[in-house]
Amino acid sequence: MKKLLPILLLVLFIGIQAEGKKKNTEGNALISFTTESHDFGIISDDKGAVSTEFEFINQGNAPLVIYSATADCGCTRPEYPKNPVAPGKKGKIKVNFIPQGYMGSFTKNVKVKSNGSKKMKVLKITGVVNPNRSKK
Repeated sequence: MKKLLPILLLVLFIGIQAEGKKKNTEGNALISFTTESHDFGIISDDKGAVSTEFEFINQGNAPLVIYSATADCGCTRPEYPKNPVAPGKKGKIKVNFIPQGYMGSFTKNVKVKSNGSKKMKVLKITGVVNPNRSKK
């Protein structure tokens, strides 16, 4: 009987571990971006906002939910899908940059939190703002 108890506990432990692994592999979303950076090149500060879109696909087997997309500062404004993205479907995160008041090179990050990755994804935009003010 004393030898049977440790064997039963081991079998129970292995069964619980196997069930946990099964749950972790079923129903996972997986976000995959086509590209995670964009260079605007040289832009003028008097032409208004510039924008780019970061395309992604849900490569998992469960709906992808983006919880948030936040930028370094108020000059960078991300827009992201509020509805879940089905497995195999694509979505876009649009990032707007307002160059007014900037001069020279810039690098801005957008942090994307979702149920599709253990780590936060970071999208990056770069460029150079060339002041192009009209002379009076």
